[in-house]
Parts: sequence; C-alpha cells; structure tokens
Amino acid sequence: MGMILKHPSDRGGSRSKPFERLAENASRFTSSASFFGICLILVAVAVALHVIGLPITWLVFVGEAMSAVTLLLVALLKNSELRAERAVERKLDAIAAVLLEGQEGGDTGQAHQKLRSILGNEEVS
Repeated sequence: MGMILKHPSDRGGSRSKPFERLAENASRFTSSASFFGICLILVAVAVALHVIGLPITWLVFVGEAMSAVTLLLVALLKNSELRAERAVERKLDAIAAVLLEGQEGGDTGQAHQKLRSILGNEEVS
C-alpha cells in the first residue's frame, strides 16, 4: 500500500518503467494536433449518432466508451504531470543549493556536481 501512495519519482530506480513510458508517450500524443483531430471526429460521430436517431443503447455505448477513454487519459496524464513537477523541484533545489553555497563562500563543488548531475539526467531522459 505504501508503494501506491508514493510520488512516481520516489518509487525507486532510475530505469523507466512500462507505465511511466506509456504515460509519457500518452502525454506527448494527447498534446498533438492529431489527437485533437481524433477527438473532433469522435464528437462529430457522437452528434451524428444522435441526429440519425440510433437506438439509445448505441448512444449509451458511445458515451460510456468516451468516458472510459477520458478516465484512462486522466490517470496517464496525471502520472506524467507528477513526474515533470518533481523534476522541476529537483532542479530548483539544486540551483538554490549552488546559490546558497556561493553566497556563503563554502565549497561549491558538491552543489555544482549535483546540479550538473540533475541537468545531465534530464537531457538523457
């Protein structure tokens, strides 16, 4: 149960898991013009089904299918959003550490190295 409640980036390992890859790909696809076009077509089909007067069972089926897709997309996109948010937080923390060490006149090597590592990891992903 504890694993479920952890932030996606805190679940361990640097290797991308299948769900994370799926969520990332879904995020890229759903932000594309192609996906918007598909959505427009689906809405047009739903409206057309109403206009031509298909039986209510078909209309309910189309509505439930669209609801199911929406629910899945919310789950996938939320996962991507959380991982992106955590990456930004890590970068900001590292930048703040470098700035703080620079102001205090301390050894900036460790903070600089951590910042380089974080920025390097983001370029690889």
